[in-house]
Amino acid sequence: MFSSQSPPLLIKLVILTLQLLCTLAVTSYPDFQHLNVKDSISGSKTDTVKISHFDEVVFQNHNRSDGKWNLKLVHRDKISSSTKFHSHSHRFHARMQRDVKRVAALTRRLSAATAEKSYEVEDLEADVVSGMDQGSGEYFVRIGVGSPPRSQYVVIDSGSDIVWVQCQPCNQCYKQSDPVFDPAASASFTGVSCSSPVCSRLDNGGCHAGKCRYEVMYGDGSYTKGTLALETLTIGRTVVRNMAIGCGHRNQGMFVGAAGLLGIGGGSMSFVGQLGGQTGGAFSYCLVSRGSGSSGSLVFGRGALPVGAAWVPLVRNQRAPSFYYVGLSGLGVGGVGVPISEDVFKLTQLGYGGVVMDTGTAVTRLPTVAYEAFRDTFIAQTGNLPRASGVSIFDTCYNLFGFVTVRVPTVSFYFSGGPILTLPANNFLIPVDDVGTFCFAFAASGSGLSIIGNIQQEGIEISFDGANGFVGFGPNVC
Repeated sequence: MFSSQSPPLLIKLVILTLQLLCTLAVTSYPDFQHLNVKDSISGSKTDTVKISHFDEVVFQNHNRSDGKWNLKLVHRDKISSSTKFHSHSHRFHARMQRDVKRVAALTRRLSAATAEKSYEVEDLEADVVSGMDQGSGEYFVRIGVGSPPRSQYVVIDSGSDIVWVQCQPCNQCYKQSDPVFDPAASASFTGVSCSSPVCSRLDNGGCHAGKCRYEVMYGDGSYTKGTLALETLTIGRTVVRNMAIGCGHRNQGMFVGAAGLLGIGGGSMSFVGQLGGQTGGAFSYCLVSRGSGSSGSLVFGRGALPVGAAWVPLVRNQRAPSFYYVGLSGLGVGGVGVPISEDVFKLTQLGYGGVVMDTGTAVTRLPTVAYEAFRDTFIAQTGNLPRASGVSIFDTCYNLFGFVTVRVPTVSFYFSGGPILTLPANNFLIPVDDVGTFCFAFAASGSGLSIIGNIQQEGIEISFDGANGFVGFGPNVC
């Protein structure tokens, strides 16, 4: 029974209840859902379109009342001139091979790790397109480089801290869709000297003939080497001046048409880090769902943060500041928690383990003990589905040939503090060929590190509030 002083307490309880409901807004799925097998297979059959040239985007620095800038982009199947991958099966296997190398490199990098500027920047926004249909889990945005701006497709990577493009003279360059950027044709290109403070911020900086040199190696054997420069970038319709970028004269990789990379990691040299207080480390992205034919989005600035998201604290690893760690307390299948100790997902004081969110990794990796318990629980609840042999890195697959839809248990991430993210069926049971073989899209990491990959992130609005240390999920879908 409430006393005469109870109304304020009751109001507080109501407010707390409403906050809890908002926090759990992303858990709208029942314990089971239906996977549309036919649509998933159809979405995996994408034809590659050859394009010999691209029209230059005309960038203008006009103001808009919403503070956001849109740049219409095409799907990655329209920016590749490659016809190497003729079937979804070929594309899938190539993607998994790169993914294995990416994860191995991240693990090595994190293991090794454990052994201020002012810009006039408004909220920035660009569409994001999927590279899945070329056998890659990478995502691309189109930006302008230099003055006047030259349009270039670049890979976005939340695990990288450098912005770079291939540059003339190109001593060694892979094939890209757009003309290679020529610094001599840009009025705003300024080389960085070895004595410049910005040069000292590079992880692998060097000096040659008085010029600041950089070098970045990626997990699939790709690399870029060249000189560091200050240059103007145009994102959407907003101009960002004096951005430190790598001008790559020796490059090798499987970037499938992209001119370079836009690092959006948590370090000081990333695009987000260089913008500093102007954006508060805030950005939001939606990775387009496979087979949807639409574009996703990447938005920078405080205006990018949505109302109604489920917010989870970011976990800082001082030994690896580039990466976005989150607290994960457990996993769920069919609305029931899997018996896994929360300690399995903890980031240790020495910087080992933990859970990283990464746009460049396709498949979510979990420590072996967690993965096996997770997988076995899923298998126990899908005993009615015909099994198939394992494919590539996946050991749990199903033969869904002839099915139109199937009923599958929900799969959820339980985050520290209470929020639960329940995934759409397409984000955990994916087609690996053209004839109906679907696999449980998780794998063992082989180490204590967990990685939430982009397959599991697809179609969900994900926001980072770096200034306050939170990552948000939802409320919108892509």
